[in-house]
Amino acid sequence: MSLFVSPYEAPALIISECQRGILDADRSVSSGLAEQAASRGIVPRIGALADHFRQHRLPVVHCIIEHRPDQAGMLPNSYLGVMALRAHSMAAGTPDVEIPPELGPRPSDFVSTRATGLTAFYGTDLDATLRLNGVRTLVLVGVSTNLALPGLAVEAVNRGYDVVLAEDCTAGSSAQTHEFLVTNQLTLTARISSAEEVVARLPRHVTPAAAASAR
Repeated sequence: MSLFVSPYEAPALIISECQRGILDADRSVSSGLAEQAASRGIVPRIGALADHFRQHRLPVVHCIIEHRPDQAGMLPNSYLGVMALRAHSMAAGTPDVEIPPELGPRPSDFVSTRATGLTAFYGTDLDATLRLNGVRTLVLVGVSTNLALPGLAVEAVNRGYDVVLAEDCTAGSSAQTHEFLVTNQLTLTARISSAEEVVARLPRHVTPAAAASAR
């Protein structure tokens, strides 16, 4: 089956939580995740994939965590919430929230920020940004396959999007965790692919206006 159902099921690249406070070993609250992201080489691979999307005039969206400096709205109701509060990590205006330069953001990219919650759709403009750009298929990359990517996939499916996971552009807190969750959870909501396979199936860009006039 084709990755993209029709020319109007336009894809967007969704880069999840690729920030220094997660990817840099000396800053990350999860040393295992930082190590896995580095050893799997996901940042350069995502950067190359993002360039292909830009060349096709398809949206590239960076979904990042950017807590308020005063931590308003953050709750210690999960392990991640407790750790973020204790470390005062991922605060706006700090190096933690910076995106690696290999990834951008470029002038044509979109950045969706999240101050609270655990997943990219919660309390953000992500859904509106995607719909206003005529997006129907989300190609997910980044971190982590532990929580952010499975949560993002479920929320995307609930909103009617098709979901593709570029598996070689993702990482989890350990190789075993990554393999288990991709095989047993993400495969239920996303088509598992690779960066090379995604590039081979990228359609030409079709704007919402052009799609509407073609109907």
